Amino acid sequence: MFKMFGAGGVRCPRCGQRNGGTDSGAQPYCGGCGLSLGAPRSEPVLQENRWVPAADELAVYFGVRELSGIFTKTLRVPATTRAYILQGETATEVTQGEYELEGFFQRLNNLLRDQHAEILITRTTPLPVEFSFSDLATAEHLKVAARFTVGIKVEQVAPFAQHFMTAPGTVTTRHLHELLAPMVRQIAAEFIGSRSLREMNANPDLRPQLDERLQAALRLRLAEFGLAAVQVETLALRHDKFDANRERIGSLWLVADERHVQLEHVKQLDQLYDEEEWQAIWRAEQKARTDYRRAELRQDATVDKAELALRESERLQAVRAREIDLYARVVESESRKHAFDKGAGAAVAELEHELAKKASQHAGAVAEWEHVRRLAQIRMRTELEVAQQAGVEERALARQRFTHGLHLQQIRNQMEQALAIEDASARRAQTKRLQQAEIDAQRREAEFEAEHHQARFQGVALANLARRREAERVQEWEEELHLARKRELARGEGGKDAEATARLDELRRGGASAEALAQHEKLLRTIEADGIAQRQANAVAIEADEQRLALKLREHEAQWQQELRRMEHEREERFARWRHEYDTLAAQQNHAAELARIEIERIQAVGTLSDTGKIALADTPNAQALAQLMKTQAHAGMSPEQLQALAGVVAAENSISQLDAMRLAQQGVADERSRTDAQQDKDRQHQLELLKLQNATHANALAAQMQLGVGVAQAGAPVHHHHAAAPAGARVCVNGHPVPADRPDAKFCAECGVPLQR
Repeated sequence: MFKMFGAGGVRCPRCGQRNGGTDSGAQPYCGGCGLSLGAPRSEPVLQENRWVPAADELAVYFGVRELSGIFTKTLRVPATTRAYILQGETATEVTQGEYELEGFFQRLNNLLRDQHAEILITRTTPLPVEFSFSDLATAEHLKVAARFTVGIKVEQVAPFAQHFMTAPGTVTTRHLHELLAPMVRQIAAEFIGSRSLREMNANPDLRPQLDERLQAALRLRLAEFGLAAVQVETLALRHDKFDANRERIGSLWLVADERHVQLEHVKQLDQLYDEEEWQAIWRAEQKARTDYRRAELRQDATVDKAELALRESERLQAVRAREIDLYARVVESESRKHAFDKGAGAAVAELEHELAKKASQHAGAVAEWEHVRRLAQIRMRTELEVAQQAGVEERALARQRFTHGLHLQQIRNQMEQALAIEDASARRAQTKRLQQAEIDAQRREAEFEAEHHQARFQGVALANLARRREAERVQEWEEELHLARKRELARGEGGKDAEATARLDELRRGGASAEALAQHEKLLRTIEADGIAQRQANAVAIEADEQRLALKLREHEAQWQQELRRMEHEREERFARWRHEYDTLAAQQNHAAELARIEIERIQAVGTLSDTGKIALADTPNAQALAQLMKTQAHAGMSPEQLQALAGVVAAENSISQLDAMRLAQQGVADERSRTDAQQDKDRQHQLELLKLQNATHANALAAQMQLGVGVAQAGAPVHHHHAAAPAGARVCVNGHPVPADRPDAKFCAECGVPLQR
């Protein structure tokens, strides 16, 4: 099988000269350089005096006519190449390196430069030769495919030259495969035929055992050729169906593993989602705590302001009650000392100071004390009237606040009950109605606060009217004192007449002359007549003044009582109007709640019916949507063949093709999907609007509570005289308080009570 190397007309691999002869005996060497010529299909490789085998060549062999003929220039032996020179029976190895002519023969002195020689070039590394068999039988007579790689190198030069170097040429992988294939096949068949497929599949050391078996058998077989099997490697050992089953098992395992990976991924996603949800819950809890704390702070501030206003109001009430009590003690006291003993000294001093400012002249301490008592009675009556009106207003305000708070609490309770409704549409309708009711209640609360502010303004005006009435009463009392003083003067003149009569009697007793007595009597009669006439005139004038004063007192008192009744009537009318509006609003809300409850019960009753009953009882738009939904559900439960048949029926009914029917069906599905998405977006937007409205409602409620607290605090706070200046052109009092534009005829300030300048 190795007699394929010939000599003949080939190009010289060294000098490139063409040697035309084909007879190897006539021309075995190149005529130009003396290098032996190989067969046309097995040219030896010798490039630039570099001995390099090809990629698939184990060894290259050629001869030279004279050994010195190859050294026209430097000879190079690469590191991956082993070179041998054979002369006779001796084989000399040329190690790697570069050689010149003289140095070469000096180093290898056993070579003869002018003699014929053969040169062998081989590899330092083993040459892998691949073997592939597809019909190796196992113990079950199953055909197994196997692929092996055997690394072969030249071990002994003499046996190798004896068997392979009979003619110039190369030893390639093809030659080695033809040489070793039967041997490798026999060894592999013996090894595989003694084992079953399952046994080989279960044996993890099968490849090393097979490699060791092949290498041991080939080592003995190749030793006689001068070759050595350095390395044996089993590349593949497979059975198609068995491997297909294994691949199927592997694919199933991959599917299971993929499912496990997906489950693990889902578990990780769930864990991340849980962590995110916990973080969101934690943030929501923190926000809720913060909002709750802020609400607590705002509520505490509102409560503190309300408590401060309440304490201020209680202090004012206590001061007013103390003043009334002191005035009552002054009225009940019979003397100044008695009033001081009862603890009303401060009130007595204040009244005396006011009396001294008016420069009232009274005769005697008793008259002066009586005047002080009268002033105390007037003051006490004024304070009692103001306190009574303030108490009535506060009771009405407290009743309104309690009723309004109860109404708001009912709305909140209904809101909590509405949020627990399962039906989304009913829940939205009920929530919307309750939110509107809450907004109306807040608006009503704002109106209520405005009315309360107006009532406070009217209370201040009432207090000013009471102070004015007090001044009128003091003036009336002074007029009464003036009339009493006139009466006392008249009584004094009567005393003077009595004194004149007494003197006349004395003169008579003294024995005066008749003429003097007559003249004196005449004078006395004249004086008496004049005094009588004057006293009568004074009495008539005093009586007229007393009647006029009494009439004036009755008129003023009637006007004051009429003013009090008018204000009381306005207050009762305002409260009755508020009560009527509140009852109307509550009735409307109860009616709306009853209608919503009836609608919810109707929806629940419809929900218990069958689909046909739902379509029959539902409204026209809802019935159409429900019918479309049932049609879509029926189509979803059909198979593709049924859908195609249905499309054919629809196409036959409407005279359209199946493609058009399919397109129309797809378009209908797309329209339904877009309509569903639009409805979901609308519901989502509605939920967002509800949340915004709820937040705005809470904000308005908190603002209203804050304003209520501020209003309560301001209502109970004392009046300070450091207000801002009134706008230009508006009337103001001496303390800078503006006069309402709707009361141009006001004579007193509504805030401080001082007289207004014209």
